[in-house]
Amino acid sequence: MTSTLVEETASPPSAGPAVRARRSRRRARLGAVLFALPALLLLGALVVYPVLFSVGRSFFDASGTRFVGPDNYTEMFRDPATLKAVRNTAIWVVVAPTLLTGLGLVLAVLVEKVRWATAFKLLLFMPMAVSFLAAGIVFRLAYDEDPSKGVLNAAVVGVHDAFKDTSAYPTARARDGHGLTADRDGSYRTSRRVSPGTAVDFGMVGVAPGDIPGDARPAYAAAQRPAAADEVGGVVYLDFTPGGGGEQGKVDRKESGLPRMHVEAVDTDGRTAASTTTAADGSFRLTGLKSGTYTLRLPASNFAQPYQGVSWLGPALVTPAIIGAYLWIWTGFAMVLIGAGLAALPRDALEAARMDGADEWQIFRRITVPLLAPVLTVVFVTLVINVMKVFDLVYIIAPGPVQEDATVLATQMWLVSFGGGNNQGLGSALGVLLLLLVVPAMAFNVRRFRRSQR
Repeated sequence: MTSTLVEETASPPSAGPAVRARRSRRRARLGAVLFALPALLLLGALVVYPVLFSVGRSFFDASGTRFVGPDNYTEMFRDPATLKAVRNTAIWVVVAPTLLTGLGLVLAVLVEKVRWATAFKLLLFMPMAVSFLAAGIVFRLAYDEDPSKGVLNAAVVGVHDAFKDTSAYPTARARDGHGLTADRDGSYRTSRRVSPGTAVDFGMVGVAPGDIPGDARPAYAAAQRPAAADEVGGVVYLDFTPGGGGEQGKVDRKESGLPRMHVEAVDTDGRTAASTTTAADGSFRLTGLKSGTYTLRLPASNFAQPYQGVSWLGPALVTPAIIGAYLWIWTGFAMVLIGAGLAALPRDALEAARMDGADEWQIFRRITVPLLAPVLTVVFVTLVINVMKVFDLVYIIAPGPVQEDATVLATQMWLVSFGGGNNQGLGSALGVLLLLLVVPAMAFNVRRFRRSQR
């Protein structure tokens, strides 16, 4: 080998073609190495070194001074929070890529038939330009349980209230010591039984003046009307005089009636003998009553709290809610990639199928999907890799009390290492586990890329 180098070095300018070719290849390799060197240095500093350091650190205790061997790995699978993170990560890996690939495929096929296809693609791809931090804040607000803040619950409450009436007086209550007794179910009843021909007044408190319906009228005049012989009458009113004054338990001239309040007459057997709803002045008349005594009742429905919607960020729905935010961000990505593969399909095969009498569903199921299988696989595996590393959305959207119910491996690794656990040995073991889960998917994707290039 030494003699060869000497011969090449000492060779005259008129050296043979083989020697010049070797020199050219050597210079090309040297140039390639020099160009790749900065990237290799960054790769080593930002990827290779942290991976090797994390693997080594996973064999030490929380302080990093005592070697504990595989104890962190065994502890990792005994920790309930880690097991929950593994379960949630599995849910993410199964649900999110499957839904995204399916949505991307359907949208890519449909967009081809839309006149403004470019604008539609741009609209769906725009969420990709939003950072996960900003998207997490937006969806945290959208999922807020308060309908006045959360847009989803505002829509749910609006639909619910359109089909089911809600109570107008959720804060109302009977004034103590004035003839009404509270039941366990939240209703109120008269302390004594009444007979037909009797008028009973129900004085309520706890209703803010702004919560009184706009059509409410003073109750004083209605309270002066006597009841007929076969009925029980009276008024339900707000036992509060604006500006002060008045007498508790008595209808004063300035006190307002409470309209649309349900009133029932219950007989001795506990059955409802008659029911009605109060008028604008709070008056009611329970007619057609037989002789006997009755208990008057204001049902609990009068005081039911308004429907507040769905607890999107509760323990049961927090993971599906976060997956929904992830779908909003990544659907455009899947659609664009699958749309690029769809554009490369041979049109003659599709046209031949149409000429043979195949409908669009048969073409989609038997031609489009099989021909797109390589693209769909790449999109699915890419999304699996991305899903395994999801951190931002889970950490931002999930409130503190349900953070453990929504945690995935990436968030659990951060929480154990820096979020209060301060056990970087266990956190490094979680990082190694996450790496081992991601590497097979990455290797599969790389192999498919190489196969497609060949």
